[in-house]
Amino acid sequence: MIYKLHKDFSEIDKQEWNNLLTNSVSDNPFLRYEYQRAWWEHRGGGEWANAELVLVTAREDEKLIGIAPLFLAEYDGQAALLLIGSIEISDYLDVIVRADDHARFLSGLFDFLASDEVRAGSPRPCNWSAVDWYNLPDSSTTLTALKEEAARRGWTHREEVYRPTPRIALNGSFEEYLSRVEKKQRHEIRRKMRRADESGRDVRWHISGMDNVEAEIDSFLSLMEQDAGKAGFLHDPMRNQMRAIIRAAQENGWLWLAFLEADGQRIAANLNFDYNGKLWGYNAGVNRAFMDLSPGWVLLGHVLQWGCENGRTEFDFMRGDEEYKYRFGALNKYVMRAKLTRK
Repeated sequence: MIYKLHKDFSEIDKQEWNNLLTNSVSDNPFLRYEYQRAWWEHRGGGEWANAELVLVTAREDEKLIGIAPLFLAEYDGQAALLLIGSIEISDYLDVIVRADDHARFLSGLFDFLASDEVRAGSPRPCNWSAVDWYNLPDSSTTLTALKEEAARRGWTHREEVYRPTPRIALNGSFEEYLSRVEKKQRHEIRRKMRRADESGRDVRWHISGMDNVEAEIDSFLSLMEQDAGKAGFLHDPMRNQMRAIIRAAQENGWLWLAFLEADGQRIAANLNFDYNGKLWGYNAGVNRAFMDLSPGWVLLGHVLQWGCENGRTEFDFMRGDEEYKYRFGALNKYVMRAKLTRK
């Protein structure tokens, strides 16, 4: 394989990247070219202001074999190579490579990252002391490959569960889904949806057509920031990052944004990625003045019903163990952290 260090995303063809992703060991919206580029342009909402891009591709007979979307930063007391998207706002990360090429790509990657070619291309990547990869899916073969590489090279290896990623299977009708929810919670979901319908307050929901993209983003963020914790999260750099991500998803056809209305105004929003036949629940917001209508629960109920009726196989809540996710019947999967330290 011929490895190459890229100084900018513009050096890699978007379609070629995404075509490889569709056949990769991990295929999720956070690894799409447009998401990765938007994240890097804003450095994770300012989380990594001093990071250096270490974007590596590998080719064989001019065919793209693998992509390692990395950056170098001081982290946890070391010069570490992290995956682009780390850590807080990208729920699933990985290298981009087919299963058949995975082991040799990763092995060659570590050789390349310490090579004279990389040293000539940039003064810093050759000085990295750790590989610290967050948000690897627990099913990813990258976890096994990293452990094997560490053993082969005599490096220190550490692996840990980073966060739960609860999910709901949607492989039937809405009633079939509800039948799998614990009885008390099943009745609660139905009761809240019925109470909203019968409230006489013209409660309705719709999927945004995104006719006015900026106005729809404003509407979503205004609902999101009614939560005090999310309001603190949405400082200006992060707000710009969120806008860039939403625009990228909308422009490339995998944004799914729904609103719940009552009394003629929007009272809840649910922003998902509609990708690979499933819904990925990215974020949500509610108007706190309408909590008597349980707007978050009611809208989520409609989202799940839509997913069942439109052939989506799963609703992925992604990272976080908030109680409501399990009350809707979610079961845990996990994302992992794997760290390799050179001796």
